[in-house]
Amino acid sequence: MNGEGKEIMEVKMEEVVNKERVVFMWGYLPGALPQRTPLLSPTVARIPASGGCSWIDVCGGGCGFAIAILDSGKLITWGSTDDLGQSYVTSGKHGEILEPFPLPTEASIVKAAAGWAHCAAVTENAEVYTWGWKECIPSGKVFGDSPMGTSFEKDAFERQNTFLEEQASLRSQGSKSSGGTFSAADSKGGGEETTKRRRISSAKHSAESSSYGDETLSALPCLVTLNPGVRIATVAAGGRHTLALSDVGQVWGWGYGGEGQLGLGSRVRMVSSPHPVPCIELPSFGRYRASALSRGSLSSEMQSFRVPGSYVKGIACGGRHSVVITDAGALLTFGWGLYGQCGQGNTDDELSPACVSSLLGIRINSVAAGLWHTVCVSADGDVYAFGGNQFGQLGTGGDQAETLPRLLDDPSLENTHVKFVSCGARHSAVLTEDSKVFCWGWKKYGQLGLGDVIDRNIPSQVIIDTCSPKSIACGWWHTLLLAESPT
Repeated sequence: MNGEGKEIMEVKMEEVVNKERVVFMWGYLPGALPQRTPLLSPTVARIPASGGCSWIDVCGGGCGFAIAILDSGKLITWGSTDDLGQSYVTSGKHGEILEPFPLPTEASIVKAAAGWAHCAAVTENAEVYTWGWKECIPSGKVFGDSPMGTSFEKDAFERQNTFLEEQASLRSQGSKSSGGTFSAADSKGGGEETTKRRRISSAKHSAESSSYGDETLSALPCLVTLNPGVRIATVAAGGRHTLALSDVGQVWGWGYGGEGQLGLGSRVRMVSSPHPVPCIELPSFGRYRASALSRGSLSSEMQSFRVPGSYVKGIACGGRHSVVITDAGALLTFGWGLYGQCGQGNTDDELSPACVSSLLGIRINSVAAGLWHTVCVSADGDVYAFGGNQFGQLGTGGDQAETLPRLLDDPSLENTHVKFVSCGARHSAVLTEDSKVFCWGWKKYGQLGLGDVIDRNIPSQVIIDTCSPKSIACGWWHTLLLAESPT
């Protein structure tokens, strides 16, 4: 390297050193502040004194708790998941104080994700640890004993039921936090689905009640057992299921699969050990392909169709559906489809990975999934959204559900190049190439960061003064932003 090149490198290094990384938070994180109220505007999350030097990544979080990573490799958790200042095993036994989560490994954490009440983290050694709701945890050794005892077990049980009841009640009531009603598309088949949910919830309650007292409903961190040689690069967590992506582009899944969210071709209520998800190996035309095969009418053209790409490069989990991106930019969806969140033009469940055919020819770079919706970003920086839209979480300007991907053409995104997207339960956030942040959707807890509790059905810019946003991650009811600020 010549002298001029060395001088340029030293200047760049100095610029990096002079920039401090800051994490902003907003939304519902009970325990994050002494007054335990929702954060309506961006608020700085302070690094714990014993944690490390700087933030390196934000990972969202679950029900009332947030997770992020320090450059020391420590996973930091904060917030609380009940009203007593205590929290689930998922977030550590603390509230407003940010602390390293006690994982049974000295290896640095490089990636992490959280579902409703379970988490997963990837180490620098490409291993995965997971913890939280026991039904989300695959078979494996559980490290340590629960520090919470019976009171924690009872709280976890009640919170689990609250999650299921909330999903059913919100839809059956047909109301929004800020007024308005569900669209006709959203209410289609509502009676049958609500009845089905009540049956499932009742059966689940009975099963859990019979086992209550025999064992705790949550598990402390355990190492996930995978096939020899499998190295995991990243993870995604849904309501009750988990996906992991290996360094060679293979997807693995475990947890609850009753709506097909594990992509195994059937309604598997529980997968207790990681299984490979066949995303690219088989042709993928979803339900149409399956019915055509049964009739013997599948054309030779369709038989020869293969999903564009050689491996999977990105994964996302929604409440009860999953999404993957291939290296060729093709989007595949599977799982619950009641609101059109699989983007197949209908409201059917997809039991196997199915290519979103209306996006073929558009290279998808980033994708995120919420409780009932999906949002993705193309290589050209365009945003496409589909699924449930009761709170404006699609950003289309209305509340109509979309069963096919719809391009967001709102003026606020005109002449902008979106590079990354994240979804909470019922809100969405994007980060543009020129470091602008836009949020939209449900805002009962201030999770849009706009200073109020009014839902937005179009992208609305979140102003971050004196800082340059670098990464964004939505939790279920909150949002985290990683930004750089001059020291």
